[in-house]
Amino acid sequence: MISQLPPDASPRRLKVAQFTDNYGPGSNGLMFAVQQLEGNLLDAGHETVVVAPRAKGPNPHFGREGRTEIRLPSVRVPSLPTRVANGRHFERTIDEIGRIRPDVIHVHGFGPVGVLGVWAAKRLGIPLMLTWHTDFDAYANHYAAILPLLTQVVKAFMGLSRGELFDSQDLRAAVIRFEDRGKSTASLLGICQKMLETADLITSPSPKTAARCREIAPGANVVVVPNGVDALPPGPPPIPKPDGPLVLYAGRIAPEKDLPLLVNAFSLVSTQRPDARLMVVGDWQQHPRIKRALGDARATGKVILPGEQPRDLLGAFYAMADVFAFPSQTDTQALVLHEAALAGLPIVSVDPGLTLVIEPGVNGELARPTPASMAAALLRVIDRLDDEAWMAEASATSKRLAGQWSIESQANEMLRLYGEVAAIRDAVAA
Repeated sequence: MISQLPPDASPRRLKVAQFTDNYGPGSNGLMFAVQQLEGNLLDAGHETVVVAPRAKGPNPHFGREGRTEIRLPSVRVPSLPTRVANGRHFERTIDEIGRIRPDVIHVHGFGPVGVLGVWAAKRLGIPLMLTWHTDFDAYANHYAAILPLLTQVVKAFMGLSRGELFDSQDLRAAVIRFEDRGKSTASLLGICQKMLETADLITSPSPKTAARCREIAPGANVVVVPNGVDALPPGPPPIPKPDGPLVLYAGRIAPEKDLPLLVNAFSLVSTQRPDARLMVVGDWQQHPRIKRALGDARATGKVILPGEQPRDLLGAFYAMADVFAFPSQTDTQALVLHEAALAGLPIVSVDPGLTLVIEPGVNGELARPTPASMAAALLRVIDRLDDEAWMAEASATSKRLAGQWSIESQANEMLRLYGEVAAIRDAVAA
């Protein structure tokens, strides 16, 4: 357990290495979180090193002074907009990190690059931070293609760590078949446990995720640091606003987000409120089952599908909505909930673990993950939309709760924690 240091514990220039398995090509919350931390470090005069799979993707910090980038050979993940490191150049990368000698290694996730970061920290004696970004169990259950790749994580690093981090028992337990995914996921969670126990400090974006970390590694040193979100500019309505109440979902559309649950719930809502409309903002055509469900729903004339939109235009979609609906149970924080709350929207969610921006009955509702329960929760909110006093309190509550975690406040906290973790080596050297 590291000690709590004052905010100015490390005024010196720091060098932080970010190890991430997801840095493009598709846009995603993890990539934006890492890039935000890069920007925070560089803006504060520190240095950053990014280790990631080779992939094309948006990169606002490329070429900035004080930034180094190490890209590893990668392979595409079938059916997903992402690439993962294939295990080549790992030893070379550890040698390069040893030459650069960062003050802190910050690992984002549990894929091949994440495990590489853990082993680099262990071998080189560099203080280690780890952030839990993704619901590992949910992804293993939703994506059969991920499972063989996770097997390769264990195979690669059993050899790389010479059995010190992963042993042959880990390898035997983690040979993956989709039919055995429950058992296989449990064995892979054992690998996660070792990574969590190795870290000097773990950050998680929500109490839900912190609790999950402590379930897997009871002795882990976990601090909750929600990702900072600032309000998006509203802008004029991007499409004509329907006359009736408008339910909005915005964000990434994938199997683990459970959009069919929302579609089925809204079908029940529309029987009671024929004037209501559902708008789903995102790339809805990538996954066949979801494409079919949303396409059929659009054919009724009550579902609007504007497609994927640039982030700087999303504020206009939040501004024209009346209620935000969130059918996912797999998110670790869900930045879209914070964006919707900053726009003053009431929220209906089915995840009881994500209540950072929801006070049930005050600015939204929590439902069970069934169409009937979610429909009932949506109708309770829709029935209050004409109550000006309730709407004013709901909007103010949403903005107040979400306003606690701005980009600036997260930056200040993360920079403080980097200084705190870096001080571990300073204390050992002294």
